Amino acid sequence: MSTNFSCFLCLLLAIFSFTAAARTNAAPVAVKGAYWPSWFADTLPPSAIETSLFTHIYFAFLSPSNETYKFEVSGSTAALLSNFTMSLSLKRPRVKTLISIGGGGDGPDLYSRMASSSSTRKAFIDSSIALARKFGFDGLDLDWEFPQNPGQMEDFGLLLKEWRAAVNHEARAARRPPLLLTAAVYFAADFFLDEVHRAYPARQISENLDWINAMCYDYHGSWDTSATGAQAAFFDPNSNISSSYGLGSWIRAGVPRKKIIMGLPLYGRTWELKDPNINGIGAAAVGLGPGDEGVLLYHQVVAFNKQNGAEVVYDKTTVSTYSYLGKSWIGYDDVTSTTAKIKLAQSLRLGGYFFWALSYDNNWTISTQASKAWPYGR
Repeated sequence: MSTNFSCFLCLLLAIFSFTAAARTNAAPVAVKGAYWPSWFADTLPPSAIETSLFTHIYFAFLSPSNETYKFEVSGSTAALLSNFTMSLSLKRPRVKTLISIGGGGDGPDLYSRMASSSSTRKAFIDSSIALARKFGFDGLDLDWEFPQNPGQMEDFGLLLKEWRAAVNHEARAARRPPLLLTAAVYFAADFFLDEVHRAYPARQISENLDWINAMCYDYHGSWDTSATGAQAAFFDPNSNISSSYGLGSWIRAGVPRKKIIMGLPLYGRTWELKDPNINGIGAAAVGLGPGDEGVLLYHQVVAFNKQNGAEVVYDKTTVSTYSYLGKSWIGYDDVTSTTAKIKLAQSLRLGGYFFWALSYDNNWTISTQASKAWPYGR
């Protein structure tokens, strides 16, 4: 062996050792996700997304056929998908893109029927993978809101196991990286709805998903107009309806902390106060406040507060913000409460955060501060 070649090998070993050490000492990585509602394509085109603030963007939403459970994409939707991935591929830094399937508008029945048999699961799975590859997406996200009983939770687990197997098989056959596979889930791992107890299949989730997006919001809203509420309270001294309880339940269920992504809302919920002089969280209310069905997007909240001179209060107990003017009351998250929640998520050693939804922010104000508060992305 020549002296020059020996030196070359030594150099390679030194580079390898340095790289390995750098990886070992690297800062923790985080998911910084956000859902992009396709119905806002005109107000926030993909080309206008500030990708430096995010690591993953979800195209929301697509739905399979309610008969074949395959994806039948119209010409206009195909153009939208192509524009989404093409526009974001040209942005720097590059973000990863996922198709989010479902959403609250779909309801649970479509997915419970699809997941109930191996043949319909296979049709759905194969079609979803083909769809993601055709339009150049990096992954798939399922937003099934929500499995209704223990049987559907079991089917959900089977779906994830078979989906992961199919994703891995396709990647090996095509000799390309496997698609990401994620799911948007209820804020808690087990819960009662309509007096029916249900628990997510934590083992199948841990083994087959890259991560879950826990929807840590909508704790209070238009379904209860009797009192104001912190719709995304991190803590609640009076109940288990809080992010601290929900995220803790996922940890207790055995889902790895790094696979738990905390959801953050970029919108507020509003009430009409019964007495304008009693205006804290839990104050008596008589109906919905300003906004469409008691909802104001964050940029609308900022405009309302500024135009009307509303009083803004940060509530340390719940880690949330509210504002009020006369009988109008708005509960939401601003830069202060969002930053505090991100610090709490870091203390729990979670895998990151996501927003619902892009275009709701006010000139990227919250998104920017959130990214600064958790600076390392993957």
